[in-house]
Amino acid sequence: MDVIAFTALPCGLVIGLLLGALGGGGSILAVPALVYLLHQSPHVATAGALVVVGIGAASGLACHARAGRVRWAAGAAFGALGTAGTFLGSRWSVSLDPDALMTAFAGLMLAVAVAMLVRAWRERRKRAAGPGPETDSGTGPGPGPGHGPRSAGPGHGPSPARGPGRGPSPTPGSGPGHGPSPAPAPGHGPAPGTAARPTPKTPFRLALTARLASALRIGATATAVGLLTGFFGVGGGFVVVPALTLVLGLEMPVAVGTSLLVILVNSGTAFVTRAGAGGLDWPLLASFAACAALGSWLGNRVAARVRPQALSTAFASLVTVLAVSMAVTSIPRL
Repeated sequence: MDVIAFTALPCGLVIGLLLGALGGGGSILAVPALVYLLHQSPHVATAGALVVVGIGAASGLACHARAGRVRWAAGAAFGALGTAGTFLGSRWSVSLDPDALMTAFAGLMLAVAVAMLVRAWRERRKRAAGPGPETDSGTGPGPGPGHGPRSAGPGHGPSPARGPGRGPSPTPGSGPGHGPSPAPAPGHGPAPGTAARPTPKTPFRLALTARLASALRIGATATAVGLLTGFFGVGGGFVVVPALTLVLGLEMPVAVGTSLLVILVNSGTAFVTRAGAGGLDWPLLASFAACAALGSWLGNRVAARVRPQALSTAFASLVTVLAVSMAVTSIPRL
């Protein structure tokens, strides 16, 4: 037991470090660590990982909250919307074959690794591109000397007035015999004052449609995150952070802090759903979770000194290796 507890220490530190620095992703290492290093069954590991993830997220959340990087209302609402998915995922996971569960988990890890690599690649391209070119006044395309409206200089004066018999061409509708057109007869043409009147309901309908589409995206994303948390015992921060950035428009540091609140809500809901399963090694989970809490505190400090793109790339490489190893082990047993 002492050797197993000693093995749990570095695993918990790494998981907490990634949770604090990236706001998610580290929790995906909890299940493989509990299964392959601490020799627990997949169902017990996915339940125990929720304890580790929840405590690690709570520790990181406290650090981010002190720095003002948590949007409590948005995080609580996002987590509450995912409770239905969390409940369904927990029930589905318990009834699944252990080898099938680990094979599906390997697929999830590969998807997470690819998503993080793509995100790091995009951030690298944005930095390499730099800010867009700015137009310098007086040097860009536009009217310059001799190219603007003709000035009243020699050779560039206004066109000479037309002499007698060469005046401007008469405009239709002006001059004798060309007065204003008569008003349309009754029953022909629009009534006066109604030709250009806008439809008052159009802006309201557009705004309502945009709000409904945004609400549907938020609800679908929150349900998917809850499903992942309940089924695999992961926090789902690798989905929450991009969702909070793209859907709710939060800045990256705020999205990272707020995602920890979402992870805490989802993991707590999933654990309550699985509370009657039993078989949890509480002393082992306590030491594992304590290391995760310490690592999350350290990760919050590391995030200010290390580029997140470099950390994401290293983490994605590690997850890819673990996913391939899990797939090679679990697929032949199916």
